[in-house]
Amino acid sequence: MSFSVFLATKYLKPKRSVASVITCVSILGVMLGVAAVIIVRSVMTGFGDEWEKKILSFKPHISILPVRGNVVANEDKISAAVRALPGVTCVTPEVDTRVLLSHRERVLAPVLLGVDAGDFTAAYKIGAPRAGTFDLEGDSIVLGVHAARTLGCWVGDEVTVYSPKTLASQDEVFLPIKWKVVGIFSCGQYDYDSGYAVASLANVRDLMGLEKGVFAIHVKTDCPTDPAKFRALVDTVVETANSPTPPLANSSTHVRALTWREADRELFAALAVEKNMTAVLLLLISLVALFCVMNTLLVLTVQKTPEIGLLKALGFSHREIMGVFMTHGLVQCTAGIVLGLLASWGVLSNLQRIVEWLGSIGVPVFPESVYGLAEIPHRVIFSDILWAVAFVYAFGLLASFIPALIASTKDPVKALE
Repeated sequence: MSFSVFLATKYLKPKRSVASVITCVSILGVMLGVAAVIIVRSVMTGFGDEWEKKILSFKPHISILPVRGNVVANEDKISAAVRALPGVTCVTPEVDTRVLLSHRERVLAPVLLGVDAGDFTAAYKIGAPRAGTFDLEGDSIVLGVHAARTLGCWVGDEVTVYSPKTLASQDEVFLPIKWKVVGIFSCGQYDYDSGYAVASLANVRDLMGLEKGVFAIHVKTDCPTDPAKFRALVDTVVETANSPTPPLANSSTHVRALTWREADRELFAALAVEKNMTAVLLLLISLVALFCVMNTLLVLTVQKTPEIGLLKALGFSHREIMGVFMTHGLVQCTAGIVLGLLASWGVLSNLQRIVEWLGSIGVPVFPESVYGLAEIPHRVIFSDILWAVAFVYAFGLLASFIPALIASTKDPVKALE
């Protein structure tokens, strides 16, 4: 063991002195800073993963939309051509529109998905019905669980449906109709469970006054998270949809593609900004803790002034004296980092239990209605740990340098007085 490491370790031994207490506080501060950064970054990463998973399970990966107008013509031929492409797992022509639902004087304006029953269960990975069935035959409708609660209805009740054409059309009158609730779905995402309803494609067409065509053709793929492969598949889908193979009547019926990342870009952009800003703010905790490390070393240099003078009188160089105090600071940082990693592991391993316990004592920290998820997600990324550790070591070196420089420049004669 080198002299610098030996003496720095010796100074860390517990004694009945102020320096030892301050050292413990400094290590605790570094531990809290590292743990806070890792925990928050892991939770924010988990949020992104969970929302991405819910979006990919519920929403289309690619939406084929008309370049002009609102209706995609020849949807059957386009769907058949796109369905034959490698990498495409599901194709669903749909008429999606926002409608007004009412039941017992309660009103809700969800997005109504007009889709064939077989396509619905294949395209929307929402599991088994919460209640009832997903049979869309006849005048029936399927609601999200929170939408049903908002309307105060359940399976077997009738809801009144108001077409948006009532407001848009001045020449025709679209009377409200009654549909029977035949099923309730729950996908674990509050926005979807509260803001969506499903009916047959034929019924929604009638509701919108359409004789044929759809508003969009939704496509699911096997590579939505592979950027290069997915981008190539999107180009192929657009080329196939616009090719003469499914003959298009005229250029006005040409289509374009909207990907899932483009459709929800605001959500992912906001999540990325929030994740980065939160991490920067939490790193200030570590920065404050590193100032405590510097203060500890400053106090130590004052307490050990006679020893510093003796060492310099014995011929120890400025570099060796600086090494003692810089090693002392780095040992504090290392101890804080190790304890922070252990603390973050312990918290993340029991995160849901902690959240439930806080909720049981009246401190709700993760309400489903706000965050839209049934339980708090998290995922640790090695780069986040590496980034936090590098930050602490870099500023730890800087915080240790000033006290070490002061110690190395002390006059041995005055130090021994």
